[in-house]
Amino acid sequence: MARSKEFDRDAALARALDVFWTKGYEGASTDDLLKGMKIGRQSMYDTFGDKQSLFLESLRSYHKLDNKNFFDHLGDNPSPLEVLHGFLAIFTRRSAEENARGCMGINATTAFGHAQPEVTALARCTATSVETMLAGLVEAAKARGELSGTLDAMVAASFLYATLQGLTVRAQAGASRDELAAVAHFAMKALSAM
Repeated sequence: MARSKEFDRDAALARALDVFWTKGYEGASTDDLLKGMKIGRQSMYDTFGDKQSLFLESLRSYHKLDNKNFFDHLGDNPSPLEVLHGFLAIFTRRSAEENARGCMGINATTAFGHAQPEVTALARCTATSVETMLAGLVEAAKARGELSGTLDAMVAASFLYATLQGLTVRAQAGASRDELAAVAHFAMKALSAM
């Protein structure tokens, strides 16, 4: 008779996500994962499959979490333009340790490129979702007269998301808060001048 699982699958997956986010796919050994997840080797393989399957499930979980909480840190600011600025300035409010981890999605995309189609598909799905939210904020800023009425909201949203991705990598590489704040400020000035 098979033994029932003696661990919380969701909790183990969350811990695996943390290991992969901190160490990356290549840097996370099976032993790192087992220790981090607090489960045995056979339990990991029986429940999640191999390391690659576990990584992809962790990445899917990360993207769901990332999309759900993307703007939670911005609060109830009535100015859409200030919300957009807060979106870019997020790295000036995070600790050096948080910034050093970067974004698990960007880390995975740069590690795998097109070699792993599901990684690319997840990145595209997140980009579409975030750019749609950003375009809505741009439209709201246009309606309030904070941005030019002729500004293409989707192009602006793509610009903002690309800027965020660049800031993420710069923050991960150790850029100072002042450097990151200057880039966010410059991007907002450029957006306002369009």
